[in-house]
Amino acid sequence: MVRRSATKMAFYKTAEIIVRNNRTCHDLELVADPSLIERSFGIAEGGRVIDMKNMAKAAGQPLPEFTPPEGETMEQVKLRIKDFLKAMYQRIANDHQDKVQDGGTSSADESTEAPAGLANDGVSSVPVHALVVGHGAYMSIAMRYFFEDLKCPVPRGLDPAQQFSICPNTGMCRFIITLKCSSVDIALSDIKCVFINRRDHFKTN
Repeated sequence: MVRRSATKMAFYKTAEIIVRNNRTCHDLELVADPSLIERSFGIAEGGRVIDMKNMAKAAGQPLPEFTPPEGETMEQVKLRIKDFLKAMYQRIANDHQDKVQDGGTSSADESTEAPAGLANDGVSSVPVHALVVGHGAYMSIAMRYFFEDLKCPVPRGLDPAQQFSICPNTGMCRFIITLKCSSVDIALSDIKCVFINRRDHFKTN
């Protein structure tokens, strides 16, 4: 089913479960941002995915780039992503002023190391962490925005064909961002991708 109406509550509940079961952040306050809701699929909302695929085929467009009538275009979703990131940067700066240096922030560069499959891959020296929970189509467009618009380097070993694939259910992506902070503005200085669409947290011994 192609659905959007219940996604806000769904991703909030997912975030609650993650935080509740995390030993280091179980008491954190969650923030529900409407900019994170799933992409609107217009007249295809509530219908079958196969029907939307057929609509895209009839229009001569690949499914990820197809916008059903009355639906939300990729560029419209990107505007929501930009709004969310701007608000997140400001929230990070406000909540962690003790870790923010005037003129910029810094973190150890681990981007040349291949992920080892550990929970702390790429972030052992990063002072501030942010958990963002979203949905498949929205996250796929976010990946396109990061890699194409922000020119984020593709992590070593990643098949380029997987860059814009739909993130699997409960899949994880990890990025390291560096913010340039001043008294008048907060801006993105650098972005690195550690991994995308990872599901090895479900592996059992």
